[in-house]
Amino acid sequence: MIKRTLVFSQPAYLSMRRDQMMVTYPDQKESPRTVPIEDIGLVLLENSRITFTHQLITRLLEHKAVVITCDYRHMPAGMIVPMVGHTLQSLRIRKQLEMSVPLKKNLWQQTVQAKIMNQAALLEEWEEDNSTLHYWARRVRSGDPENHEALAAGYYWNHLFFDSLDGFVRSREGDPPNNLLNYGYAVLRAITARALVSSGLFPTIGIHHKSQYNAYCLADDIMEPYRIYVDSIVREIVEMEEPIEELTIGLKKRFWNLPVMDVRMGRRKRPLMIAMNETTSSLYQCIIGKRRKIKYPVYESIPIFQN
Repeated sequence: MIKRTLVFSQPAYLSMRRDQMMVTYPDQKESPRTVPIEDIGLVLLENSRITFTHQLITRLLEHKAVVITCDYRHMPAGMIVPMVGHTLQSLRIRKQLEMSVPLKKNLWQQTVQAKIMNQAALLEEWEEDNSTLHYWARRVRSGDPENHEALAAGYYWNHLFFDSLDGFVRSREGDPPNNLLNYGYAVLRAITARALVSSGLFPTIGIHHKSQYNAYCLADDIMEPYRIYVDSIVREIVEMEEPIEELTIGLKKRFWNLPVMDVRMGRRKRPLMIAMNETTSSLYQCIIGKRRKIKYPVYESIPIFQN
């Protein structure tokens, strides 16, 4: 089932009644709106004047929804993720903690290869040279000891916006469109964390990322091949020469559709949120030895802006 993404950008009071989210806008005279809690997968709180009840948050988490809170700049600042997402969670986390180093290195090799191949596909879509990325993807070894991920990233960012931006450098604190990338990746990170918890895995324990200050190391690992879908939206925005210095509501709306964006998994297309669930489920199958490959999407050209 495809879960809904709810975004609140104006003052609101959020509560619960009969397993429905009740949404009241104090600045408006309209009647409260209701949404079935079981239909919600992601809630994004963008306004500092949003009030919600503890009962509502608890019920959202019971239904495996993720809540994202934003700071004064309206950028995602934190996530509330369910503690329990699977009936066998204790067993699955124990298996996750027992992963061998060779297995982690093999899974990271697959992840980096999938990421670089998707980057190459996006460059090809915009008629940019991608032969170097294909070469590096083939040379990625277990654990990526030569750091082909970083080599590919340098080449990729130098070419993705080459025709539109002069000397773009990817950095969290860098010039636009870094602000768009940061926002899109934050939404994608929440989708990934939700899928991991739903598969009974612990988002903090990564296969490659291991910062002691990062509570979502595994989410940052698994989302890597999916970043391309955020990049494709940003490239489209830049190509249309829209103002990007300020992260407006209009720009942010482009990323709110990420959970339902069609992506190709094997021979079939499915919404990104469903595809992410398949990826995290396959990851656990690899952990227990029932699969050898993680199921990752293969990027292909998609219509970003639809009427």
